[in-house]
Amino acid sequence: MVVAEDAKAERKSEGRPFEADVAKLLQLMVHSVYSDKSVFLRELIANAADACERLRYEAIADPALLGDDAKLRITVGIDAEAKQLAVEDNGIGMSRDEMIEALGTIARSGTKAFLERIEAAQAGEAGGEGNALIGRFGVGFYSAFMVAERVDVISRRAGTDAVWRWSSDGKGTFDISPEAPLPDPPPPAGEGSSQAGEGRAATPRRGTRVVLHLMDDAKTYAERATVEALIKSRSGHLPVPIALVEKPGAAPAEITDGAALWAKPKAEISAADYTDFYRSIAMAFDEPELTVHFRAEGRQDFTALLFVPATRPFDLFDPDRPGRVKLYVKRVFIADDVDILPRYLRFVRGLVDSADLPLNVSREKIQESPLLAAIRKGVTGRVLAEFERLADKEPQTFAKIWSAFGAVLKEGIYEDFERRDALLKLARFKTTASPDEWRSLSDYVAALKPNQTAIYYLAGDDIARLKSSPHLEGFRARGIEVLLLPDPVDTFWVMPGTGFNGKPFKSVTQGAADLALIPRLDAKDGTPQQATPEVAGTVKDFLAFVKSTLGDAVAEVRASDRLTDSAVCLVAPDAGPDRALERILAGAGRLAASSKPILEVNPQHELVVALAALGDAARDFKEDAAHLLFDEARLREGDRPADAKAFSDRLARVLGRGLRGASA
Repeated sequence: MVVAEDAKAERKSEGRPFEADVAKLLQLMVHSVYSDKSVFLRELIANAADACERLRYEAIADPALLGDDAKLRITVGIDAEAKQLAVEDNGIGMSRDEMIEALGTIARSGTKAFLERIEAAQAGEAGGEGNALIGRFGVGFYSAFMVAERVDVISRRAGTDAVWRWSSDGKGTFDISPEAPLPDPPPPAGEGSSQAGEGRAATPRRGTRVVLHLMDDAKTYAERATVEALIKSRSGHLPVPIALVEKPGAAPAEITDGAALWAKPKAEISAADYTDFYRSIAMAFDEPELTVHFRAEGRQDFTALLFVPATRPFDLFDPDRPGRVKLYVKRVFIADDVDILPRYLRFVRGLVDSADLPLNVSREKIQESPLLAAIRKGVTGRVLAEFERLADKEPQTFAKIWSAFGAVLKEGIYEDFERRDALLKLARFKTTASPDEWRSLSDYVAALKPNQTAIYYLAGDDIARLKSSPHLEGFRARGIEVLLLPDPVDTFWVMPGTGFNGKPFKSVTQGAADLALIPRLDAKDGTPQQATPEVAGTVKDFLAFVKSTLGDAVAEVRASDRLTDSAVCLVAPDAGPDRALERILAGAGRLAASSKPILEVNPQHELVVALAALGDAARDFKEDAAHLLFDEARLREGDRPADAKAFSDRLARVLGRGLRGASA
């Protein structure tokens, strides 16, 4: 059914400013530092393919949208004499309001992050990221202004009469106006035609034409050899055929046939083909670290082509970030926001094409379909099986994947109970025994010490601070390996109830260390020694004095068997969260009341022994020392002193006493 837009079409040309972020983005694009500006063509063709796929989907419910032009296609036209390049599709098209929304604003959370990163690139801080930024942040249309002094967009929404023109020189404003529909003359040969010269081109019968008025230094993009090579290398595997018109009035020559790469036998697909397809579907410039291509037959019939990127996307930890796996049904694009993979695999790019899902139901209904649930289970299992194969056969490749996405994969240990064991086997860690290389839990369990009954870990937010934590001293002295966990999710998946190979996870910052059964190693010759020596009576008295002085600030003050070099550390009680989890919950406002920490004191430390030997005459000094020891323990964990002014006053008094003693 044709929708009349005559009332809107009567409006005259209207000038509008870009949103502030778009204006800033355009300025950066015009003065781009990218050495390979040809990225713009891939972006425009990808947008055209998306428009065709969206029409294919909408036509399922309303076949009249296709009219007598059912074959979807993309046509690239060039005019070397006029220095113009046009990308035209016969897809869904845009109305006036859709043009303003799509081309005058950037309605996405990544805008600010993109602007920050592209500015860093201009300042020379982005290293080799350069060209990857455009595709990674999804603002590809604006890349046209890297090569064009003006861009015109002429579009007719499928099912409507009105044609609209959007025009801008990228300098802060754009014009939008109705375009008088002109009849489309018969093409000289083949199906469809495109004229780069806008004065000679009829308005689209349906779809969108983007016309670039090229800058003098971008004239090469109006040459057939350049454009054809770019189409074949970067857009050759899109599921929409692409034709090239090398001059106004010429017959279109088909460059790609629109055959779906994923439907071809694997034996016919080269590594370069996979890489090109990955770059087009993921809008990326890197090469995939892993490609998973398979067909499932039986109770469900579907094909999956999935890629694991080599680099981490900028919005990987955005809680609102949707998945990046497209859903097709019988090669008809359905949606790119269906949850085909669990959230902990949200970095995977690609598509799934089902032969069984119905075409004529809503996306919401598809989401609830038991068929999709079965597909989701099969695809997830296959991806994890590929990870297991890599971890076993190509450990270096898997280490790269884990370095980029391990923090996300560990979310599955916490969220996916069914696959927890499989994910624990895949998990890799830096440890006190291997601070620079990844270790598996199987490696850890194989190296357990006699009488060691738990897998010890230390969680926090900074790997360097973890490595220097005083909580590790007693474990290092006994040769006990400790997992170093710097990611926020780590404090959740190691909660009580989880374990590996019958060994529970235990935080070295919670409860008693229980190291008495594991003898220390002699630092000189490695011979075992007895565990913690007895605590001297004066030290016991000093510990009681410290508890009395600190009062309710701590739950307990006790001698430590986990400290060998440091004087003090804080640990959490046996019940409740450990120190790292408590800090995360408190920072998120999810902790009603924090538990009181336990202050552990090294009874052999020379400072503690010296303080314990002081008499009642030095009581005030000992009280200051007790508070400073407590604040020292807080500082070692990255916290602030409990009372900054009191800390400063006590430190001044202790320093003054030391100076007086030194001058006496």
